[in-house]
Amino acid sequence: MPQDNIDIIGKNVKDMYGTFMGKVIGTITDIDGSIQTVGVDCGSQGLQQFQFEQLVVQDDVVIFIPKWRLDSQRLIREKQLTLRRLKALIDIVSDEEDMKIDAEIIHEKYKSKLVSLEETEKQIKAKLEERLTELDEQLKSAKMLVFDAKLQHKSDEISAATFETVKTCANQLIEHITHETAEISNVQKRISDLNVEAQNATIPPQQKLQDSAVTYLDNSEQPQNVQTILPEAPINEPITSTFVPPSEDEATQPIPEAPVNAEAVTPFSEPPQQVKSETSEDNSDDNDWLARMEAQ
Repeated sequence: MPQDNIDIIGKNVKDMYGTFMGKVIGTITDIDGSIQTVGVDCGSQGLQQFQFEQLVVQDDVVIFIPKWRLDSQRLIREKQLTLRRLKALIDIVSDEEDMKIDAEIIHEKYKSKLVSLEETEKQIKAKLEERLTELDEQLKSAKMLVFDAKLQHKSDEISAATFETVKTCANQLIEHITHETAEISNVQKRISDLNVEAQNATIPPQQKLQDSAVTYLDNSEQPQNVQTILPEAPINEPITSTFVPPSEDEATQPIPEAPVNAEAVTPFSEPPQQVKSETSEDNSDDNDWLARMEAQ
């Protein structure tokens, strides 16, 4: 019998959260003596066969690792390595243009690897969702046990010590369920993040350059569109102006004549004689109009 069998047989099996599962009673080995599966007596659930890769043998106990955890870790590890190689390939091509043809062949190889991992990923996602459903049902059952034990205690059917025992054991189970649920959620998030990285890595460099150019053009046109929109006039705010209309008394008074050297004194671009002539005509019309009114 191989040394591995001697170390594992007869030991208690617990899950990675410390819950007792059963005891190892035997193994099934390959022709070379390596262990393939381990038989565990799980009490009322009978004899269960677990893959040896799901078990971690320690000094006094054997730790059971769920299948979903091993499969998801393997998927994440393979996908991370594939993405790192794709990024390294892009860096090599950017530095050495003469290797572009050879790099395209390898690039297609790793793209095919990502496609092949998609089917495995779908299966793992389905297992994770199934496990989350199981954990949710177990959580409801554990809370129901605690609530029912509290009712029994209040109705004097069980003692306070018995209720505390039920409460302690149920809380330990609830804590294990909470930890496993959180771990599954982290795995799901990590897989989603890798999908985003895979989409960015499989885009050809020429397409990325075109997208960048389109984005730049869109940004360069944006300020012009903004400048064509005139600001609206402020509401309920007085509009200040440098022009002050003359009063009625000032309008009837004659405008003094401009001095001879007005062009040298005033900095206006237009000669003041034009302003005088237009203003005098207007005043003469006003005076004629007043004379006719007085005559009537």
